[in-house]
Amino acid sequence: MTAADDTAWLIGVDVGGTFTDFHAVNTVDGRVVPHKRPSTPDDPSRAILEGLDAVMGEAGIRPGAIARLAHGTTVATNTLIQRRGAPVAVITTGGFGDLLEIGRQIRPKMYDMKADHPPPLAPRHLRFEVGERIGGRGQVIRELTDEAIDEVVEKVAATDTAACAICLLFSFLAPGHEQRLGQALRTRLPDRSVSLSSEVQPEFREYERFSTTLLNAYLQPVVGPYMHTLGERFAAYAPQARLGINQSNGGLMSVGRASDMPIRTALSGPAAGTVGAIHQARRAGRGDVITLDMGGTSADVALIRDFEAETGYDRTVAGFPVRLPMIDIHTVGAGGGSVAWFDRDGLMKVGPVSAGAAPGPACYGRGGVEPTVSDANLVLGRLPDHLLGGAMRLDPGLARNAIRPVAERLGFSIERTAHGMLGIVVANMVRAVRTISVERGHDPRDFALMAFGGAGPLHGLDVARALEMREVIVPPAPGLLCAEGLVVSDLREDFVTTRRIPYDDATRDAVADDLSDLVRRAGSWFATEAIPTADRRVQVAFDMRYVRQNFELTVPWLDVDGADDGVLADALAGTPLDELRSRFYRLHERTYGHYTETDPIEIVNLRITATGRATAGRPLQAAARVTADPVGRRKVWFAPDSPVDTPVYDRADLARSRVLRGPAVIEQLDALTLVHPGDTVRVEADGTLIIEVAS
Repeated sequence: MTAADDTAWLIGVDVGGTFTDFHAVNTVDGRVVPHKRPSTPDDPSRAILEGLDAVMGEAGIRPGAIARLAHGTTVATNTLIQRRGAPVAVITTGGFGDLLEIGRQIRPKMYDMKADHPPPLAPRHLRFEVGERIGGRGQVIRELTDEAIDEVVEKVAATDTAACAICLLFSFLAPGHEQRLGQALRTRLPDRSVSLSSEVQPEFREYERFSTTLLNAYLQPVVGPYMHTLGERFAAYAPQARLGINQSNGGLMSVGRASDMPIRTALSGPAAGTVGAIHQARRAGRGDVITLDMGGTSADVALIRDFEAETGYDRTVAGFPVRLPMIDIHTVGAGGGSVAWFDRDGLMKVGPVSAGAAPGPACYGRGGVEPTVSDANLVLGRLPDHLLGGAMRLDPGLARNAIRPVAERLGFSIERTAHGMLGIVVANMVRAVRTISVERGHDPRDFALMAFGGAGPLHGLDVARALEMREVIVPPAPGLLCAEGLVVSDLREDFVTTRRIPYDDATRDAVADDLSDLVRRAGSWFATEAIPTADRRVQVAFDMRYVRQNFELTVPWLDVDGADDGVLADALAGTPLDELRSRFYRLHERTYGHYTETDPIEIVNLRITATGRATAGRPLQAAARVTADPVGRRKVWFAPDSPVDTPVYDRADLARSRVLRGPAVIEQLDALTLVHPGDTVRVEADGTLIIEVAS
């Protein structure tokens, strides 16, 4: 290894519910090393370190040659979807114990009169009220006494909980009461995790702030120890390397920050997939793309327009409102491990419960007995009897045995039952795509579908056909795209201050001090992360709305590269605020279909996003061989009636610019692409598959 290779490797590792994926890139010579192995849910760090050993052994990498390990995880996402977090208590202002249950008094689904909000993760007997009150201007209306603190802390101590969320009214303006309660809890109960709303989400809107803080506390005992263990083990493994944890906004944060704020990782893995999808969309020249990232436990969809995914601040994760900056991703419990089951109405459902990696689908032969999507795919010939290049064997007999009781209950053949299971899971994903497209005014037929994840290319054509989408894109390494996205992700931190002020000629003076404070906090973060000035980027935005309007829009104002103190100060001083008005009008019209120039406008939040750009090198594509002969054939059930004799290709054998007509099965280490009869596949120069969906 040359001197130039001393810290040349960037490694992305995405831990899913079933598999852990690796994408290692050498920033000097462009070498790429992919790897995939089963996850270890009991200790996810074990799969990471074992996978690192395998990657480094294959590429001859020394631990000292790793510059950065970027880690994305679906642990938090899957914990919320499956409701497997820690028992948690809540401390709140007197009279507000039922706020989490009252919510916003709107139906979760506008046209479903029977749909209910999920019950709060802290039941009523674990929500405790304390005598205190902060007013709307940050003034103390009722002082929090030491006696009140001792009393409520003892109530929490008497519960069998592992975490506590402290959510007091207007604490984002005056956090002192929350801080005193937090200190008392940490002193009295050092083994319990504590989340303060003034630290997790210091913005107005108490319901969203309370919900976000409760979710953070719910995840802390699950994600925190994992992050702590991973940080210690990786520091011992590669002392010179930096470890970054992916956030829901698509940027990286430190492992310590992730331990304290696990809610920021709620869409960590999916966000990395979206970053990777944008990277691949640019290479494919497709600016408008809908992504389908289907793994072992969940499926995630996002809409990319003009090579950008929208970042929102009011999102729902597993049915719960979360107010944090995150890429606009919709997640459903639809993955290869999703279990088929019968509801009380006697109808078969698939997901959200998943067999995960342990015991996994029945066909894995690890003790699983419930019928899953992977078992159905194996029965229908869509999956081979092996995965991971032969390292993992699948048992068709066990898959049939798992599905047989369901088939007998329905009175169907095993194949028809398996086909029905796939139809249900595809319908779940189709509804998810419609949520982020049709329900927001976008026609999915105007977009290409990018299918990735271990199971995305296997089901992508079914989803596209149901939505009448004409084109499906499969990246060169679809099962590792989230890990690849981590390699090209930037370091990112968001800072916010709530200030409700009118937008008028006096606005600049009114926001000057708050902007200076936000810039100071961003500068401290840049220094802590040791980000060179040339790699710094600062974006300033304002949350604006018409006076008396319920919701605000985030209006960008300033975007500064190479943001040292002098450059940023000059930009802040020299950029007028006048342009904000016209930008707000345009954004309001695009969002709501109208705007008015006569109604007064106000600012409610000031935001700064600080970014440290990553260097991802120049990944090289493996050269495709000139032959494209099938490596085998097998019977594949595309319809429930009869199988079709289908050629099987090794993706590495497909010549560039080659065109194939379906049916076909295209196999590779990390995924499998299923091409239906009549569909057309074109292999691009970089190995990307562009599939034209037959009508």
